[in-house]
Amino acid sequence: MATGELTTTVQIHRRLPDFLQTINLKHVKLGYHYLISHILTLCSIPIIVITIMESYEMSLNDQLHELWQDLQYNVVSVMICSAVFVFGLTVYIMRRPKHVYLVDYACYRPPNELKVPYERFMKHSRLTGDFDESSLEFQRKILERSGLGQETYFPEAMHTIPPTPSMAAARVEAQQVITIFFTLNLNI
Repeated sequence: MATGELTTTVQIHRRLPDFLQTINLKHVKLGYHYLISHILTLCSIPIIVITIMESYEMSLNDQLHELWQDLQYNVVSVMICSAVFVFGLTVYIMRRPKHVYLVDYACYRPPNELKVPYERFMKHSRLTGDFDESSLEFQRKILERSGLGQETYFPEAMHTIPPTPSMAAARVEAQQVITIFFTLNLNI
């Protein structure tokens, strides 16, 4: 190398691609769930295709005669295949989702004095003294976005200032609801 010559070196960094950025993992999870949910069906498709292809090559009489010969001298393999078939069918039936049907529907409506509009709720929250202005503003936003309407009901213990939730109040509330539903069922 002569003096005064400039040399440059080029370094090539080969990094693996970031798969977490390129693949939406939600779709991978969905595909995996679909694969696992239908594994028995997916495994039986090649067997069915091979059976159909083989059956086209033979006539019906040849098939029945050959099947009878195989079954006559191969009882152990027939029993094993039958056991595997019954086990697979049982697993498939047991893994299917169970259907749930709505048999009856009833809704408890408390007395009107337990109704709490937004303004009343916010007034009670202010009067308790437990919340600062940012907490009260957060509660107001949650009330507006939660889907609770002006017809929302609160238990009696939540109407006092400060609220007095207790086991006795919870028992009284539960007893009201149970009594109403019990009399509803008797009237039917």
